[in-house]
Amino acid sequence: MTSRPVLTLIAAVSADGFISTGTGVPWHLPRDKEHFRRITRGQWLLLGRRTYEEMTGWFEDHHPLILTRSPVYVPPAGEIVSSVAEALMVAAAGGARELFVCGGGEAYAAAMPSADRLILTHVDSLLGSGVPFPTVNSAEWLQTSRQDFQADSTHAQALYFATYERLKPPAQPPGGAL
Repeated sequence: MTSRPVLTLIAAVSADGFISTGTGVPWHLPRDKEHFRRITRGQWLLLGRRTYEEMTGWFEDHHPLILTRSPVYVPPAGEIVSSVAEALMVAAAGGARELFVCGGGEAYAAAMPSADRLILTHVDSLLGSGVPFPTVNSAEWLQTSRQDFQADSTHAQALYFATYERLKPPAQPPGGAL
């Protein structure tokens, strides 16, 4: 039996809980971009189809899995999966120790109940509306690290990186156990 990879959601989230106003990342934060690249370098990634297409060119050393309802979609790199459970099985079969969910909103919502860890960049910005990140219930998550950064000449918004660990084992994703 193959062990289940750690399921980690990684995202930049506004102070009012949004990841985007509809398409793309709404901030220019080089520090966050480098943080994301450093953490995910060489890793298995789970992305919704639109997020995958917006990130074309990022997958030189990654193993992207594209969450899509279309069984005929053929990505230029990576492979398609139809559920979080399938993504975990494919990643486990490929020897992954961790699977990073990188967006968008539907992928985060589908993965949150089964997530083990959250790596969030909290951006001091209010978007007002857009694509929400799932609610992080403080009774279920423990913040284990935090690193603060003030706004500066290359970052219009202050931000902080935070890691959260789930306090109790997550739910098994629907569609199959490992």
